[in-house]
Amino acid sequence: MKKYISLDIGGTMIKHGIIEEGGVILEYNETKTEASLGGRYLLNKVIKLCEDYISNNEISGICISTAGIVDPISGEIIYANSSIPNYMGINYKQDLERIFNVICQVENDVNCAGLSESFIGAGKEASSVLCLTIGTGIGGCIIIDKKIINGFSNSACEVGYMNMFGSNFQDLASSSVLVKNVVKRLNLDSNHIDGKIIFERAKDGDLICIEEIDNLCNMLGYGISNICYVLNPQVVILGGGIMAQKDYLYDRILKSLKQNLIEPIFKNTKLEFAKNGNKAGMLGAYYNFLQRL
Repeated sequence: MKKYISLDIGGTMIKHGIIEEGGVILEYNETKTEASLGGRYLLNKVIKLCEDYISNNEISGICISTAGIVDPISGEIIYANSSIPNYMGINYKQDLERIFNVICQVENDVNCAGLSESFIGAGKEASSVLCLTIGTGIGGCIIIDKKIINGFSNSACEVGYMNMFGSNFQDLASSSVLVKNVVKRLNLDSNHIDGKIIFERAKDGDLICIEEIDNLCNMLGYGISNICYVLNPQVVILGGGIMAQKDYLYDRILKSLKQNLIEPIFKNTKLEFAKNGNKAGMLGAYYNFLQRL
């Protein structure tokens, strides 16, 4: 069976390995991104990882999921924030195809995560899927009939920048904002608290942590409702590390959706949490590769 290298390039870690035809992960590894060293350094790191895999395997293609706005036709990073300096202009497809003489396909990481959920995750029975990743910021993608909707300039569903209450969606409802607000209200050292600790404190009855989580859920529900009025997805899938707290968050977010959506849309919009975890990007990159071919 054919084998493919798949890499999910994030700001902190690169998840990488071998995927066999049919979507079976044969090998899975993680490597620090070292994003602060810049785009050219990161490209060379990816080349070295591919060299190692190709030296031990017969490879039919290279599948890449990456942070930043991607032109999926050319494979170029056309926009990236400062977390990876000088990342704009990096072109994995062009360089990897030239070096290794195998086809390479590249797509945005949130789009890849959403595609994996659409094929083998929480959205596999749905024809239209809205997938949001809640982390340092908020990323989004829309999948229709198992295909990514990229938009005219490849920036469809960049909902983190959506204006809400004079701010951005991701400045009101991301996990980093939750931590920031709790640190400020409790006068804590930000190095000693994270989302996991906040949820533990909330479950133990800490009123400030409970209030801030409720605020987060209200803002998420408000923002998601606005997106649903435009896209009318069959299912909304939430991913990101904070969404591991599904049992605590589900009813709170659903309550906000009910308050902000009219009944005909609310009753036809299913809320789900992502199922593919850390491997979503690698799997989505593989399914994107197959579709691009």
